[in-house]
Amino acid sequence: MYPHVDFEQRLLVGPNVDLIALFRALYESVMGGDWQSFVDTLAHIWDVYSIIALILALLFFVGYVYAKIRYGQLSDIEQEALRKGEALWEARFGGAVTKNSRWSDVESHIAENNPNSWRLAIIEADILLEEVLTNAGYVGATIGDKLKSANATSFTTLQDAWEAHKVRNEIAHAGGDFILTKKVAQETVVRFERVFREFGAI
Repeated sequence: MYPHVDFEQRLLVGPNVDLIALFRALYESVMGGDWQSFVDTLAHIWDVYSIIALILALLFFVGYVYAKIRYGQLSDIEQEALRKGEALWEARFGGAVTKNSRWSDVESHIAENNPNSWRLAIIEADILLEEVLTNAGYVGATIGDKLKSANATSFTTLQDAWEAHKVRNEIAHAGGDFILTKKVAQETVVRFERVFREFGAI
């Protein structure tokens, strides 16, 4: 063990102080223990720490790889669910969406200056309305039954559908006795259009 005088001299050596020797002298003088045993203990602790750190690093790496794999799997599941959702939407509403050409026929008929063409436009639009309601899941033997089962909260153009369908019924029941003006015909087609746009049919 260093003499007491040597320890004080080491404290006064200035910027060139030997830190290891200083800590050794301090440990031996204060703790009274064996410096080499202390160093060996520290080395053992460091070895244990290194092993634990290595194990933790490996565990974190494995966890990272697992998370990446699971993230990829979840992404695939989400994509598959999205594809199924799109397929269901297409199965439910696809039939109506593909009827754009039929709606074009309705628009062509209503643009003519012929009451018979206007009647035809409304009748064709009413046929399309039934298909749209059926694809949307409304039940009933007739359009009227389907509209009765609807709720104005979720079917915001329900009143338009009723009014347009009533005009179609007037045409069907009264035939040539029903006076259909161009204004009424155009308003009726506009009502049908609002309904079809709500359901994404056109």
